[in-house]
Amino acid sequence: MPTLILNGRHVDVDIRYELEQFEWTQPTWTADRLLAASPFRDEHKPSFYVYLEDTTSAKAGYWGDSGAIEEDFARGGFVKLLAFLRAETEDETVDYLLDAYAPAAKDGRLTLRLPKLKAVAKPEPLPESILANARLGTNAYLNGRAIAAWAQREAGVGLVGNAVAIPWRLPNGRLANVKYRSVWGKAFWYASGGWPIRELVYGMDLVYAKRLRHAVICEAEIDAMAWRSVGVPAIGTGGSAFNLKKADIITQSPIEYLTVVTDNDKAGDKLRGAIERYLNGKVRLAHGYITEVKDANELLVKRGAEALRNVYDRAEGVRPALRVGSGISELQVGRRI
Repeated sequence: MPTLILNGRHVDVDIRYELEQFEWTQPTWTADRLLAASPFRDEHKPSFYVYLEDTTSAKAGYWGDSGAIEEDFARGGFVKLLAFLRAETEDETVDYLLDAYAPAAKDGRLTLRLPKLKAVAKPEPLPESILANARLGTNAYLNGRAIAAWAQREAGVGLVGNAVAIPWRLPNGRLANVKYRSVWGKAFWYASGGWPIRELVYGMDLVYAKRLRHAVICEAEIDAMAWRSVGVPAIGTGGSAFNLKKADIITQSPIEYLTVVTDNDKAGDKLRGAIERYLNGKVRLAHGYITEVKDANELLVKRGAEALRNVYDRAEGVRPALRVGSGISELQVGRRI
């Protein structure tokens, strides 16, 4: 396997295997590289490449996008790419790769001895001043994604240059991280020094502020805002990964009923299974399915509010029945028959 340098350690990583966990548009796999449509923007002709092995021209994991809109996403290393695909910070991706490929490594070689523990600083909330440069309120990008103006204001989103700033908050309302989402494509990045996404659930500040007993759980922040725009409370995992920490955040909250609606792809199926595994028996679960398009926001944009609400109404399992009136949703406990 190719060798990457992670936190100063030489680690053998199966780059092809890691990339195969995600869906690519028009992929071509060769012995030493992947050619595909860019994951950072909407396109249908392959203009993106990743080296799977070391070659005379590049190291394994190096990638490039010949049609890149933004310079920061024109080329880079494997950690940056995998962090984008996994929807997490680069530090979290390094931790994942070390855990997966070198759980007890020293000087690049496996050993039965446990590595010496080092003190890990507890994450701290970010200062609100990070959002000082953001033009808070509604913006054309989210308007074009059919996100209601009130849902944008409730989420506290803003615009920083050519990126939408989406705050992630702790249950007590303190600022934990900020996700910056390009308005030109799919590229995104997180605030420097922010709280790890693996230890957060998007929207939990609203769950506590409103004492919500039920919510839809989806992946992306914009999908959560799409659900809210049609009167359905929603929280987000931030990506296709789910773990015990995220489960604990939910089970310790006011939430009693959770309707699982993940993306319509392999990663979404994996996330649904993980949510079921970690939360079954701890909160009451129902399952809704998006089948015609990829995710909740795309369904809202292409088919409208009623189509998205129908996904909720047809959910399988115990879930609160939704009544929408005067722009305000009311919930009552119901069961699909």
